[in-house]
Amino acid sequence: MTDKPATPRRRGAARTEELLQVTLDLAVEVGYAGLSIEAVARRAGVGKHTIYRRWSSMAELLLDALSRAWTSDLDYRDTGDVRADLREQFLRSAPALSSPPIGPVYRAVIAEAQSDAALRATLHERFLVTVEQRTLERITLAQSAGELVDGVDLEFAAEVLCGTLYYRALLTDRPIDEAAVDGLLEMFMAAYGAAG
Repeated sequence: MTDKPATPRRRGAARTEELLQVTLDLAVEVGYAGLSIEAVARRAGVGKHTIYRRWSSMAELLLDALSRAWTSDLDYRDTGDVRADLREQFLRSAPALSSPPIGPVYRAVIAEAQSDAALRATLHERFLVTVEQRTLERITLAQSAGELVDGVDLEFAAEVLCGTLYYRALLTDRPIDEAAVDGLLEMFMAAYGAAG
């Protein structure tokens, strides 16, 4: 009888991806309050040092996991029609805010951030800034193309566009449906759309 060869140990990017997925899976099961580096390490079958080599805190690990799950939904198309592109992106990404793994985990992180200033700052720097920045980039491109009025600072507009949808998804029971997105975009285009 021969011994079975040991399963090869995963390293580098593959190990990082595995740890991010384990973190999301565990967060969906136990919520933010139930998460710990120890719990993630135990679930992944690694030592805590494997995690601490990559992330300095549980919040940092969880936000990386959320960012990984969310990244593709943040990418805007550029068809040359800013209203259509904003609409498509909002309708495509909205379900992620209300369904696993992102929805429940993100709600839990936001709740925890209310009493944890460091987590709130990290959430803003690592997640919300990215969402707002990508929206700002898309509408600035539209402004350069003449679709939106020239000479207007669009930074606040990007914050309002994103913030409205996050507010609806995270703090109300109202859906982010076509009517909601269309209403938001009608206001945006009425305020910033170029005459023509």
